[in-house]
Amino acid sequence: MRAYYFDNLEGDQRLPHDSGMDVSDEVLKSIGVLHWHIPVDAEGKYEQDISAIAKERNYKNHDVVAISKEGLGDEFETKIKSFYHEHMHEDEEIRYLLEGTGFFDVREHSSESWIRCHMGAGDLLVLPAGIYHRFTLDMGNRVRTMRLFKDEPKWIAHNRGDQTDANPFRLEYLKSIEVQ
Repeated sequence: MRAYYFDNLEGDQRLPHDSGMDVSDEVLKSIGVLHWHIPVDAEGKYEQDISAIAKERNYKNHDVVAISKEGLGDEFETKIKSFYHEHMHEDEEIRYLLEGTGFFDVREHSSESWIRCHMGAGDLLVLPAGIYHRFTLDMGNRVRTMRLFKDEPKWIAHNRGDQTDANPFRLEYLKSIEVQ
């Protein structure tokens, strides 16, 4: 995974939007974002590694989601745009890419800048509950990803706004990164 500041220039959300300014692991950790690279292998060793992380983080369920033009048909562009709305979740978001490539953008609270995380097969990303983020494919237009859940699979996005800014999970997140 490569992380860098988003350039904020006009253009297709699936383009790199690379400012040329890389973001260090320390900056990611300071906003609660964790990541690992666990190669997807034919023997299935990656499944053991993912299971170990899931157990450590108390995750009990998972599913696999594929996003592509072929799979979504006429709804593809609408779905991609909906994933790109700035939002947060009340649970950690853990994604492991099995195939394809895409971008997770996370909001750096102190600067309000977007940090773009370009992920490929074998990349695992953990976003803390309450962090503002968004997702899009890159120009490859396809991804297959494993989503991990503490309980039953669910995905509820809370789009950014005054109400979400006051959400208890958002406030707890800000406290965890020591924002007053």
